[in-house]
Amino acid sequence: MTPDEVKGAALATGAASSPEAPPAGGLSSAEARRRLAESGPNSMPDTSAHPVRRALGKFWAPVPWMLEAAIVLECVLGKFVEAGIIAGLLVFNALLGLFQESRAQATLTALKSRLALNASVQRDGTWSIVPAADLVPGDVVKLSLGGVVAADMKLVSGNVLLDHSMLTGESVPIDAAPGAQTFAGALVRRGEAVAVVTATGARTRFGRTAELVRTAHVVSSQQKAVLLVVRNLAIFSGVVIAILLAFALYRHMPLAEIVPLVLTAVLASIPVALPATFTLSAALGARALAGRGVLSTRLTAVDEAGTMDVLCVDKTGTLTRNALTVVTVQPMSGFDIPHVLMLAALASAEGGQDPIDTAIRAAAAGNVASDALVLDKFTAFDPAKKMAEASATDSTGRTQRIVKGAFAVIAGFSEPSPTSAAQAAELEAKGYRVLAVAAGAPGALKLVGMLGISDPPRDDSAALITELHSLGVRAVMVTGDAPATAAVVARAVGLDGEICPPGPIPDGVKPAAFAVFAGVLPEDKYKLVKAFQQGGHVVGMCGDGANDAPALRQAQMGIAVSTATDVAKSAAGMVLTEPGLGGIVAAVREGRVTFQRMLTYTLNSITKKIVTALLLVFGLVTTGQAILTPLLMVILMIAGDFLAMSLTTDNVDPSPSPNTWRIGHLTIAGVVIGAALLVFCAGTLVVGRFAMHLSAGALQTLTFVVLVFGSQATLYAIRQRRRMWGSRPSLWLLASSVADIVIAVILAVGGIAMTSLPVGVIAGVFGAAVIFAVVLDALKIPVFAALGIK
Repeated sequence: MTPDEVKGAALATGAASSPEAPPAGGLSSAEARRRLAESGPNSMPDTSAHPVRRALGKFWAPVPWMLEAAIVLECVLGKFVEAGIIAGLLVFNALLGLFQESRAQATLTALKSRLALNASVQRDGTWSIVPAADLVPGDVVKLSLGGVVAADMKLVSGNVLLDHSMLTGESVPIDAAPGAQTFAGALVRRGEAVAVVTATGARTRFGRTAELVRTAHVVSSQQKAVLLVVRNLAIFSGVVIAILLAFALYRHMPLAEIVPLVLTAVLASIPVALPATFTLSAALGARALAGRGVLSTRLTAVDEAGTMDVLCVDKTGTLTRNALTVVTVQPMSGFDIPHVLMLAALASAEGGQDPIDTAIRAAAAGNVASDALVLDKFTAFDPAKKMAEASATDSTGRTQRIVKGAFAVIAGFSEPSPTSAAQAAELEAKGYRVLAVAAGAPGALKLVGMLGISDPPRDDSAALITELHSLGVRAVMVTGDAPATAAVVARAVGLDGEICPPGPIPDGVKPAAFAVFAGVLPEDKYKLVKAFQQGGHVVGMCGDGANDAPALRQAQMGIAVSTATDVAKSAAGMVLTEPGLGGIVAAVREGRVTFQRMLTYTLNSITKKIVTALLLVFGLVTTGQAILTPLLMVILMIAGDFLAMSLTTDNVDPSPSPNTWRIGHLTIAGVVIGAALLVFCAGTLVVGRFAMHLSAGALQTLTFVVLVFGSQATLYAIRQRRRMWGSRPSLWLLASSVADIVIAVILAVGGIAMTSLPVGVIAGVFGAAVIFAVVLDALKIPVFAALGIK
């Protein structure tokens, strides 16, 4: 079988069986209504979640649960102002999450809009225009030039040129004769035919693609990271609360003191701004990418770009231009390239939608022959004869017949050539579609040459693949095209390696096993992405057609090129708005910058939460009372957690290799750094309690101040993987630090919401924090190196 026949057989697999031949004159209106009631409308059902349900879902997750528990406790204590503040934080996080998912249903909408709105149908013996949604299996439909096929159909008469590229990835249109199967969403490029509907709605190949898109889902590494952090902190908080309760009961503390103590411990362990920070960091990364021609439609894709280690690249329209071109011309003896192209152009339709004829005429326009012929008559391509022909007059007034078509057909019309068969086989081995041209007197045609037509690689594809490899990202080609054609493009762009045989995707396949996956159906692209993900890889998928949509949705980082259909663009997490593929490298680099910012904030959050909770235990044991009130804890959350979100603007260096969320390693680093911060804070508290003999209220203020200053020292020590002075902090980070310190000083000196402290004491704590930052900066380097944090 030829590659096109293999493709056709593959597409037909799984399609609904052709119904019995329809009665003359088409279905009756009554029968059409019966079948419509039985099979349903020729459209895809709307399965999108109600907006209210999606909004409520934002309040049902680990971080919201912890905030909601805190709100309940505050209300029980009658602290309604504090409860309102926490509720505001909860709503803020929910709104950001809803913004992140605002385009989630765009893919299915685009799929629906792609289908034809109306169709010409024969019913009750007459032809009429009906909505495409009313088509039923067994309907007789007319296909015309420029139309969109409205359902899966089987041709019963006529001949058409069908463009299935949006479904199969095959850039060459297919000549369809009676008996051929076509699918919903295909475009009619030439001719007219009558077909019978075989499947409608969700049962069409297009409908099954939409269903794959709807069900495609992968939990982003960012979501996993947030859940693991919250889980670890919740477990840690539970242990701390148990210790606090045990000690409080041992000391026979009254319930009025125990409940605020527990509430403070709960608030101390909530990474309240963590989800919001991840969203903000991704949004800033998306804005930076927009300036480089990359539009982010799913914010999580920005972070995933930094963690991606495998990129599945579609061939047609991604690595290639999706524009057929005459790549090579092989003239026979006695002819030259301009004459071969001139004769081929005469036997090609002018101004039509046939991309092969368009490519030939474009090539001929750039290679003008010196003795051009004058066209007398043109006969369009006949699928039954597999050729087109023309008659033309030369300068001497003689008439020549010109034929163009498949080599085997044209060779039979012309004088035999000893080398032509070998030349044709050589061109086919290179993955080209080979057309032969013969000309001469009507009864004595002579083979004048052969054309090799292909969809050539983009100019920047090879450089992109090389640069991705240097960044530690392995690229593999995944295409619905034939293996021979895919192999040619793969070699041209630098994808060296084995070619996976056509057929089902092997179980447990690994990216390193093959460089090319050819003859792949939409379901198999989707399965391949899932197989790589199950192997522990973060997968990117780059494509342009509706056939790529399920895989684009399933991949952690789906990328649609600038020429992609609306279906592909809305399924993808990123869309390249400018020609070329340079935006992918920009996305990888920006993603790694975004990841480093998120990493720093996460480590800073883990460290602060651990230290604050342990300091509560230390203070209770040392002083016999709570050293922080719920109100002070809320102020710390707002001033500390939310001002630290300025880390999303910090100047950081992208890592040279794909990033990975190692929450276990981050937790260990947080414990080590937290231990150092705990020593600093506890030491300051001991000095205030035993050397300065501060009152209980003043100790609470001192605890507040030392946590603010110590946290700022820790933040600057850990923001760089090398020495903290390796790069200048961003202006927003400096401004937020100044604001945090100034707010703490004003509150502490003015005695606002706490007992006032002398300025000298606050200045001493600040000086000690500066020294602590320098010491911690030296400590963190071997810790980061040992844990692989880079």
